[in-house]
Amino acid sequence: MLYIGIDLGTSAVKLLLMDGEGAIKNVVSKEYPLEFPQPGWSQQAPEDWRRAVLEGIPELLNGFDAGQVAGIGAGGQMHGLVVLDRDDNVIRPAILWNDGRTAKEVDYLNNVVGKEKLSKLTANIAFAGFTAPKILWMKANEQELFAKIDKIMLPKDYINYVLTGVHCTDYSDASGMLLLDVEHKCWSGEMLELCGVTEAQMPRLFESYEAVGTLKPEIAKELGLPESVVVCAGAGDNAAAAVGTGTVGEGACNISLGTSGTIFISSEKFGVDHNNALHAFAHADGNYHLMGCMLSAASCNKWLMEDIFRTQDYAGEQQDITPDKLGNNHVYFLPYLMGERSPINDTNARGTFTGLTMDTSRSDLTQAVLEGVTFAIRDCFEVAKSLGIHIRRSKICGGGAKSPLWKTMMANILNIQLEVPASEQGPGMGGAMLAMVACGLYPTVEDACKKLVSTAETVSPDPGLAARYEERYQQFKQLYPALKGTFANLNG
Repeated sequence: MLYIGIDLGTSAVKLLLMDGEGAIKNVVSKEYPLEFPQPGWSQQAPEDWRRAVLEGIPELLNGFDAGQVAGIGAGGQMHGLVVLDRDDNVIRPAILWNDGRTAKEVDYLNNVVGKEKLSKLTANIAFAGFTAPKILWMKANEQELFAKIDKIMLPKDYINYVLTGVHCTDYSDASGMLLLDVEHKCWSGEMLELCGVTEAQMPRLFESYEAVGTLKPEIAKELGLPESVVVCAGAGDNAAAAVGTGTVGEGACNISLGTSGTIFISSEKFGVDHNNALHAFAHADGNYHLMGCMLSAASCNKWLMEDIFRTQDYAGEQQDITPDKLGNNHVYFLPYLMGERSPINDTNARGTFTGLTMDTSRSDLTQAVLEGVTFAIRDCFEVAKSLGIHIRRSKICGGGAKSPLWKTMMANILNIQLEVPASEQGPGMGGAMLAMVACGLYPTVEDACKKLVSTAETVSPDPGLAARYEERYQQFKQLYPALKGTFANLNG
């Protein structure tokens, strides 16, 4: 049998066709636009996701027996606010995970409602990217549209809704809405009331690996698939990527270098960072995880390469960064191009180059960007260490993980061993694996991971280089505190 994994990303959807033994048969990608109507705002048309998926699946299946498809699972960008009216029309563009318009609402939630109360109700505090602040923003700024809301969901849930007609979500994705009681896996009535919405408007909750339904007849016909195809609840992109890299069970870790950057630590027990610097979410394996998320990771390098240097030769730009330069760069980069979430939670933060001189070269800037993103991930590692979590090794995935140089930096700045999975399909592979569990091919997510995930490469730190980078990190971590007040003043 065959299984389809959907990776609903920020710039494109990647569709993956996989058999029950883990062999990837085909991959198709469909891009769609992003809208930035104001500085710091980010939104997208859900209709573009729908079109990309419905056009992409027949292309994915070209040359294959569509009758062999048993299940579909999606991993998707988290936190985005998707709202429909009673006729299933999209009311407004989805406000995305990296949107920063909700500073006022975040301040209200954290400082009026109070962080302690939020943490008690949801295991988390408010961040600009989370869904609840967006609902409050819409309530305050788009009252007529807000009054039309009949259904609230997240991006990949909209795709599941298109496929099945079922208004659903999973615990991992719902954890990032600031509306879920994560520990008890139910909607928080108090948070819903605070946001002016009802449980009737919220999607039904499922474990990621549970079947939510089968294809609607008209959708099955359009896609050329059997109506019996099972659609599982799926997961938030980071939880889905963790499944795709085998990051399940107690104490496993995954680093993702995609548009955003994450550190993902899985756990069999519920736990909360007492400062709420890391998110405490449900995991797609049925357990829990801690996660640090930075809003701009590989996107920082894309910005420098394509928007500033006007090149797409990423590898060529890294050629001059020879081993002797590692740990010796005099330029530092703060990677806060969209503000920042973990661990500083500051929508006013901005990107900076520090330490520029007349002899600063193009490759120095490239190196600073790669190191700056890695130092920021190290900031999240330091929070985990403060909780007594000592990570010795981690999986690594995402577009940035294709760079040998970046992997070397990551291993030495974090001073851990990195394992590169044999498949780099991330959320799409995780989505397909969750569909396999939903279809009964594997009894648990962990069983699927043991069977299907393997390591292709291991990158180990060098003691001397790790020591040099330790000195550089101690310098880096002084920059944001020194500039925090300036960022706030610059942004009014």
